[in-house]
Parts: sequence; C-alpha cells; structure tokens
Amino acid sequence: MEITVDGEPVAGLDGQTVAGVLLAAGRKSWRTTRSGAPRGVFCGIGACFDCLLTVNGVPDVRACRRRAADGDEIRTQSREDA
Repeated sequence: MEITVDGEPVAGLDGQTVAGVLLAAGRKSWRTTRSGAPRGVFCGIGACFDCLLTVNGVPDVRACRRRAADGDEIRTQSREDA
C-alpha cells in the first residue's frame, strides 16, 4: 500500500492508520501551530486533534483515527490552512 504525502510516496501496510504510516516512515510531526511549533501524534486516540492533516482534499482529518488507503493523497497543514 502506498500513499502520497505532500507529493512524496510513502509505503505502508494494510490496516495502518495514516499516523501509523507516517510514524513508521520516520515522520514525527506533520502540522504546525500558528507559532510554528511542530505537531504530530499526541494522544493517539482522536481526542487531542494534534495530528490533523488533509486527506484526499478533506481538511482536519485526525491521522490517528483514519485508516490509510492505497492511493490516499495526504497534505500536511498549518493552522492557517484550516
């Protein structure tokens, strides 16, 4: 299974969440706050909203809650994008 993150291909395994794919690829953050502070997975259960990103054009998707699907196009986002 392969997804694209900001135009770069990233391999994953069936059943992984988007956050799982990103963490396995060595990415620890994929969003920034207004101050520029990095954010990624914090709670991992969908409660904190730190892992938001855009999936297939849909903004504010929680990466820890969404299973990755082959061909997903992921864009990282900043607070200004939301």
